[in-house]
Amino acid sequence: MALLTAKTFSLQFNNKRRVNKPYYLRKALLCYQLTPQNGSTPTRGHLINKKEDHAEIRFINEIKSMGLDETQCYQVTCYLTWSPCPSCAGELVDFIKAHRHLNLRIFASRLYYHWRPNYQEGLLLLCGSQVPVEVMGLPEFTDCWENFVDHKEPPSFNPSEKLEELDKNSQAIKRRLERIKSRSVDVLENGLRSLQLGPVTPSSSIRNSR
Repeated sequence: MALLTAKTFSLQFNNKRRVNKPYYLRKALLCYQLTPQNGSTPTRGHLINKKEDHAEIRFINEIKSMGLDETQCYQVTCYLTWSPCPSCAGELVDFIKAHRHLNLRIFASRLYYHWRPNYQEGLLLLCGSQVPVEVMGLPEFTDCWENFVDHKEPPSFNPSEKLEELDKNSQAIKRRLERIKSRSVDVLENGLRSLQLGPVTPSSSIRNSR
């Protein structure tokens, strides 16, 4: 597996509310770890959005291409820079329902358009379909740093301070997600798919991208 650079980790998992100057795009990056229940060596990889596919769709296709033994259970942990959009949430739910031997957990550094009802419903759909969605904290950022980042060259920042900063910033995002989860809403898969999810153009001042 090609590892991330320390700079990529620092920029893309940055969970500040706004990007400081110099501005840059915070892209959708997905790191996954697939662990067989029999204790075999985990399989790791990372994917980023491409023009035709979001990182989550590329992840689904990559797992399908592995030809996993369906008689064996696997724990799959995903670290995402952005939480899934409604369309990807529906695709992930369908994927897990069709592959009962996979146990998927999702941890996101940031919540994508969390104020929009259809994006909230996508998160609720995942949680209601036994695909837990949580906000990354210190244990998840540390695991991601240790297992997905190339440490051959020293970073331009103090890793411990960076991880502590990410953890501190995550507290408000965790509270935001808990408020979404506390909504008394019945999320129906058919209703989600019927929503018109037109293209979204993020504010240039926030500099976010999927």
